[in-house]
Amino acid sequence: AAAAARPPGPAWQSKCPWGALSTTSISCSLADVMSEQLAKELQLEEENAAFPEVVAAAEGPFITGENIDTSSDLMLAQMLQMEFDREYDAQLRREEKKINGDSKVSISFENYRKVHPYDSDSSEDEVDWQDTRHDPYRADKPTTTPRRGFIGKGKDITTKHDEVVCGRKNTARMENFAPEFQVGDGIGMDLKLSNQVFNALKQHAYSEERRSARLHEKKEHSTAEKAVDPKTRLLLYKMVNSGMLETITGCISTGKESVVFHAYGGNATEDKVIPPECAIKVFKTTLNEFKNRDKYIKDDYRFKDRFSKLNPRKIIRMWAEKEMHNLTRMQNAGIPCPQVVILKKHVLVMSFIGQDQVPAPKLKDVTLSSEDMKKAYYQILNMMQQLYRECNLVHADLSEYNMLWHDGKVWLIDVSQSVEPTHPHGLEFLFRDCRNVSQFFQKGGVAEALNERELFNAVSGLNITADNEVDFQAEIEALEKMNEDHVQNHGKKLSTFSSDGDPPIYDE
Repeated sequence: AAAAARPPGPAWQSKCPWGALSTTSISCSLADVMSEQLAKELQLEEENAAFPEVVAAAEGPFITGENIDTSSDLMLAQMLQMEFDREYDAQLRREEKKINGDSKVSISFENYRKVHPYDSDSSEDEVDWQDTRHDPYRADKPTTTPRRGFIGKGKDITTKHDEVVCGRKNTARMENFAPEFQVGDGIGMDLKLSNQVFNALKQHAYSEERRSARLHEKKEHSTAEKAVDPKTRLLLYKMVNSGMLETITGCISTGKESVVFHAYGGNATEDKVIPPECAIKVFKTTLNEFKNRDKYIKDDYRFKDRFSKLNPRKIIRMWAEKEMHNLTRMQNAGIPCPQVVILKKHVLVMSFIGQDQVPAPKLKDVTLSSEDMKKAYYQILNMMQQLYRECNLVHADLSEYNMLWHDGKVWLIDVSQSVEPTHPHGLEFLFRDCRNVSQFFQKGGVAEALNERELFNAVSGLNITADNEVDFQAEIEALEKMNEDHVQNHGKKLSTFSSDGDPPIYDE
């Protein structure tokens, strides 16, 4: 059976290692037996017989009949040379990039690069974009037209005004837009922007850039809510470093026009007594909040001449100065109000109405007994009369929001908008204050509270007899007009309002 399974012929005997040896003896010399070249040939024959596929794949373009004996050394040498060439080409590319930079005129080392006839690394079947001349992630530079303005001849002529050429140029120009303006990614799309679309995008990018700059400028030069700009912060630092203030603890109140901080007072000076706790009122330097408040200051003759000569930002400082002057008048008259410590530009430092960083509550937030409510009403009535007759002022924004309850009495705050009665709208402001006070205390259950018309006459001393509110306000406007004409004719800030024997009110 074994003999039947064997294939006939001498070929089997020469290939099978278990076959019977041939009886023919081949004579060879000792030099042939010791020859290293003969041993390599015999080993190669056995490898070709046992592993024909592997040998065939390994041969490739390297192994030929002439250089069989040096095939392995050649393969190693070629692989090493390929690595050296790649490193050399990479070094050339780095040199090119370093020398050229962003220059429009560039040099090339292309002629010095090594050309690889083949790539035997199986791991680099993918395309290496770093080894190619064309980078798909870099925008293609549009073909530039020569100075004569056209390319080609006859029907193939292309001018610089060609729609396709201009579209590609416009797409390339989008790279010059601001970095924050996203223009998209047009890889491999060959985008062509018309002049109309490009000009619209360019204008939009320019507008966005200017708007961003304006917002940044506004943020840097204005005080935001519960925060201060760098210039205001520097003023506060100087106050602390000079020893006038010990420390600034935090924000206690915010409003449309100002932010109020709490601070502990520092060392007293020869001419200044620093209270233990201070309130720092920082007027916001944003102009939007003051557009509707010009009427309180531009017609006030104390600031009228300066108002027309100042730029808008310096007007904010005038608001702080006006509150300082009004508080000083009230303090001299004995009206309970914050004591002025110092004024620096738009930062006003006053005494703190409260205790241990806790501000005194507003009159609208505190619950008073009927006796205290009645007591508070008569205090406010007395303060309004003092404010009008002794201080020559009208609060102009008096309500339960601007009155504090502390130590069993009422304190007045926020007098930056206060004006004198000779103001063209001074009596109107006074009537509005009387309405707010009368309505609040009537709702609070004070039976003795006067209505707004009676309270107006009690504060101002004017005997305006009118049955209804419309006629009452008409008489007020007539008095204001009469006083304004008198001021224009005589040039004096003298009140011509007739009162019950009270002397005329002159400016200090």
